[in-house]
Amino acid sequence: MSSELSAQTRTYDTLPNLPEHYVKRMSLFKAEPVKTGAIVMLGNSITEGGNWKNLLGDSSVLNRGISGDVTFGVLNRLEEVLRHKPSKIFLLIGINDLSRNTPDEVIIENLFTIAKRIKTSSPKTELFILSILPINESFKNYPNAFRGKGLHIAAINTQMARYAGKMNYHFIDLYTPFLGTDGTMDAKYATDGLHLSALGYQHWIRILRSDSKVNLK
Repeated sequence: MSSELSAQTRTYDTLPNLPEHYVKRMSLFKAEPVKTGAIVMLGNSITEGGNWKNLLGDSSVLNRGISGDVTFGVLNRLEEVLRHKPSKIFLLIGINDLSRNTPDEVIIENLFTIAKRIKTSSPKTELFILSILPINESFKNYPNAFRGKGLHIAAINTQMARYAGKMNYHFIDLYTPFLGTDGTMDAKYATDGLHLSALGYQHWIRILRSDSKVNLK
């Protein structure tokens, strides 16, 4: 990492000023017993909002979504995730970083660091990094902090797809299958142009199950 990028990282890393919800969720996670070999769904509010045990038909799935979380937050809590030695980790993160105007290259570097740490600490764990989802700003209740982020989403997704092999993770494109005919998030998959509807979560699972790399039962 260049000195310039290191400086940027320090500028945008808001830890240890952790949001209250983050702290509460982490307390719950740490109180749970180890589930060796579990599937972990890791991310922000979009992940937290999924009923993954029902969606995947697997009672051992761990929901490690925290509303409002960013790549720095995931880095801060990886140890809790990796104590389970997961069989698979599905990571969807980055949109909240963009809402805080964190530079694309900082987000990408954080994702690479997450991949490296997982490979080092739990080498048998398969990491699936999911593309940042598209957005739809036409919703009346679309959150203002996320406006104008479409080009950044596309740029990050392109780089994460490009470096998957080199950085030892699988990349799954959720972006394209969630697009409507107008090139934004298909309205039926969203509640506010950002967060997912029940149909959105079902679509997510269909995409995972249709990908031969994932190999879900």
